[in-house]
Amino acid sequence: MTIGFRMRPVTRRATPEQCARAAKLPAANIGDVMNRLQTMRGGFAPYGGKRIVAGPAFTLRSRSGDNLMLHHAIDIAEPGDIIVADGGGELAIAMTGELMMGHAEKRGIEAVIIDGAIRDKAELATMNLGIWACGVTPSGPYKDGPGEIGVPVSCGGQVVMPGDIIMADEDGVVVIPLEEAEAVLAAAEAHHAKEIIATAAIKAGTWDRGWVTDSLKSKGFKGL
Repeated sequence: MTIGFRMRPVTRRATPEQCARAAKLPAANIGDVMNRLQTMRGGFAPYGGKRIVAGPAFTLRSRSGDNLMLHHAIDIAEPGDIIVADGGGELAIAMTGELMMGHAEKRGIEAVIIDGAIRDKAELATMNLGIWACGVTPSGPYKDGPGEIGVPVSCGGQVVMPGDIIMADEDGVVVIPLEEAEAVLAAAEAHHAKEIIATAAIKAGTWDRGWVTDSLKSKGFKGL
């Protein structure tokens, strides 16, 4: 098996129940409870019709500007999967567009996350599919390879392992390591519940701001 033209089987996978729990939470809250270490870098914007998604990662990496492996990943990923494509951050050449994403939608793929660019922006917005990418260009891709499927990848500054939970919304993309999923989800649910209470207090005008003055005093602030 040659490096650059190979595929490894996915032997670990987040459960539908875990993904459903993640989809009910803001990406920001999930990122917060992982100490802001598991969010993809800023710049990933949603282009598909779905704006909140969660699912197991189906990973691939490819040469910048080439989408041969992305084509194959779309053909073989399971319905509900989120394809995570390490495209090297290339923004001068689109990695995908209307036809490929229409095929992904038809196959029941939940979302496609691309560290790279897309094209056919208007058409992608009408699809029942999540698509996050870093930019838009009309320039089309190559289809020669190399690339690999089912391997650990680097996407948006994060290591993504096959089967990890990917959750994305309007703010961006967060990666939940599968081995930490239960603890992270429980912590994020508790954090989100606290934020709901805080939001209600803000609306009622009763939000306790004592921690701000306490923090300033502890730092020697003299303006109080």
